[in-house]
Amino acid sequence: MIRIIAIGRKHESWIAEGLERYQKRLKQPWNIEWVLLPHSAREGLGARQEESQCISNRLNDTDFVVLLDETGKPYNSPALSELCQQVFNTGKKLVFVIGGAYGVDDAMRQRADRVLSLSKLVFPHQLVRLIVVEQLYRSQEIASGGKYHHE
Repeated sequence: MIRIIAIGRKHESWIAEGLERYQKRLKQPWNIEWVLLPHSAREGLGARQEESQCISNRLNDTDFVVLLDETGKPYNSPALSELCQQVFNTGKKLVFVIGGAYGVDDAMRQRADRVLSLSKLVFPHQLVRLIVVEQLYRSQEIASGGKYHHE
């Protein structure tokens, strides 16, 4: 099972519909567990530090953490699929982290095993949730030789 830790309130209805569409197609070990953590009441650096601490509190030492951040390394879909497969093969829990509006602090970046960029563009956090789940479904299909992904 893949855990996705995200800062922010529950999924908006249109996002929830899209998430459900892909999540119902995911099979072990690709299925998802959501951990939604509240936004900090602070702003800027204070919010970044408080939210990062909340995220860190939900991580285990043995988790393989993929931080989603616009400054991260770009991956294509086959590379993401391969990364997920490698983590599954280690027996570690795969955890994706979506920070809040102010991002995460340096300690959270250092804790991450990978810092991955979905794009050079910046997306709303709700939309990032949907993109990640679609990419996990695509990764599952690539790994199983399905026809969803075309090269």
